[in-house]
Amino acid sequence: MPVESIFPRLEPLLPRVQKPIQYVGGELNSQVKDWDEADVRWALMYPDAYEVGLPNQGVQILYEILNEREGTLAERTYSVWPDMEQIMRDNQIPQFTVDGHRPVGAFDVFGVSFSTELGYTNLLTALDLAGIPLEAADRGDEHPIVLAGGHAAFNPEPIAGFLDAAVLGDGEEIALAITEVVREWKAEGSPGGRDELLMRLAASGGVYVPKFYDVTYLDDGRIQRVAPNRPGVPWRVDKHTVMDLDAWPYPKKPLVPLAETVHERFSVEIFRGCTRGCRFCQAGMITRPVRERSITTIGDMVETGLKESGFQEVGLLSLSSADHSEIGDVAKGLADRYEGTNTSLSLPSTRVDAFNITLANEFSRGGRRSGLTFAPEGGSERMRKVINKMVSEDDLIRTVTTAYENGWRQVKLYFMCGLPTEEDEDVLAIADMAKRVIKAGRDATGRRDIRCTVSIGGFVPKPHTPFQWAAQCDHETVDRRLKALKDALRGDREYGKAIGLRYHDGQPSIVEGLLSRGDRRVGAVVRAVWEDGGRFDGWTEHFSYERWTAAADKVLGGYGVDLDWYTVREREEVEVLPWDHLDAGLDREWLWQDWQDAVDETEVEDCRWTPCYDCGVCPTMGTEIQIGPTGKKLLPLSVV
Repeated sequence: MPVESIFPRLEPLLPRVQKPIQYVGGELNSQVKDWDEADVRWALMYPDAYEVGLPNQGVQILYEILNEREGTLAERTYSVWPDMEQIMRDNQIPQFTVDGHRPVGAFDVFGVSFSTELGYTNLLTALDLAGIPLEAADRGDEHPIVLAGGHAAFNPEPIAGFLDAAVLGDGEEIALAITEVVREWKAEGSPGGRDELLMRLAASGGVYVPKFYDVTYLDDGRIQRVAPNRPGVPWRVDKHTVMDLDAWPYPKKPLVPLAETVHERFSVEIFRGCTRGCRFCQAGMITRPVRERSITTIGDMVETGLKESGFQEVGLLSLSSADHSEIGDVAKGLADRYEGTNTSLSLPSTRVDAFNITLANEFSRGGRRSGLTFAPEGGSERMRKVINKMVSEDDLIRTVTTAYENGWRQVKLYFMCGLPTEEDEDVLAIADMAKRVIKAGRDATGRRDIRCTVSIGGFVPKPHTPFQWAAQCDHETVDRRLKALKDALRGDREYGKAIGLRYHDGQPSIVEGLLSRGDRRVGAVVRAVWEDGGRFDGWTEHFSYERWTAAADKVLGGYGVDLDWYTVREREEVEVLPWDHLDAGLDREWLWQDWQDAVDETEVEDCRWTPCYDCGVCPTMGTEIQIGPTGKKLLPLSVV
């Protein structure tokens, strides 16, 4: 039976909400497939507002791949703002997709991509509006399989009670594999109901089904063990790694937003993974090994994406884009190809030691010379050794001096506060570095219009990194250090006005820390926060630290633990961590040794260009580092 669109009921209500355009759908390259022609139907969600969710690469790629498959249908849904939520509740309108405006509860799979843990309360809103029971244990055969992916899914334990399943790593191949399992189970008449379907997914070893694992605890609150509770379920669940990115050149038809979004550009992922070894960086650790797209595939993707979308900016994305083995040829080839057109190229945050002015000039050849962004991360030389960010202050000064000499006037520097072993002077060193940057720019150019913006985020220890055992810095200390830094910059009459300072206070980082390293007991905190009105916790104007601390005090005391136990407590090597049964390929002993090296301020090289240092990923996952050069060049586009 076809599922009716709820749009006729929704449309008359739209004038009563902010930005109604975000709920309308119909974007260029969106798809609405025939419901009855599909055997398997996916609702894909990015649990944030449309303006943040629509540009998300992961959701766009899966949307396109699934809709290309015959007999498969995928539609998108995003978090609705509180004004819309209230109107939907008042008028019994369920969570809907923006493509066909079909109720999310009618789909087979409800796939949610979490880039950050602060989207957890938005998941509960969507489930509740969809009429899907919040707790997985309360769902019946008529409800979709609720499936989590994205970086936060590498520790899904805090929301395990709300999930039927989770997937680790790259989604392209596993999404299609899950589709086939669901298709086969439905074709057989859905034998054994929901439980049998979950068992088939779990038995593959590539899908984590939390209900098939029991967690036991020690008297002091730590985990004793996590073990399968039925035969045929693997002890460890592996991440997925796509090894031939050239075979997956998505998105081919990028979605063009109707409303303003955070990124108005066509993004091409030029490689996946990073082996720089920054100890704070979860993304770099869990996406290993490095796999490059070839220069010709990048060129083809840019050409196709621009033609299909009409975007005027291309972003070449990765965790460290200037590290692509052929980045110089990529930049020159694309700059040559699009010179004289209205197409501009951009490279996101660049490593100081990977930057060169030739590269920067290629990206600004179209006349757009926006600011350059560098991420030293640590203010002092000592701090950068701790985090394995092998960049000296002299390197930075040389780089920004060259940039200023070549016409740039604005540099942005990104740092973190609250890193392991950090002292007050490490943060104050940021002020000294920023002043040196301004002085170098003035000396090099003889001009006074040189600007530097310092942007600071709070450090949060993440699973599957060497810092997963580290104590998180309390928010009072972070705020005190940031105030001292602000005073040091504002009080400098010579340089203060040339330096902008942007920072987040320490409280949201503590909540993120609770969610990133939490276990199943934290799920009750998430639910209590949501029931108290928690929504859009990643947005400053909606976030309430008091709401989270009140919920944590109410819930965690019954387990004999508290908020500090999850955040500011350092872990021992032998402690069972909530995610130890989820395998990112990294050898636990290697991670521990790297944590010891951090404390000793010992740096580790990038294994892309040096011998392997046994992190474990390649042998464990059956993968290998894939880098060029291919020796090929981008040819000019032929004139039609």
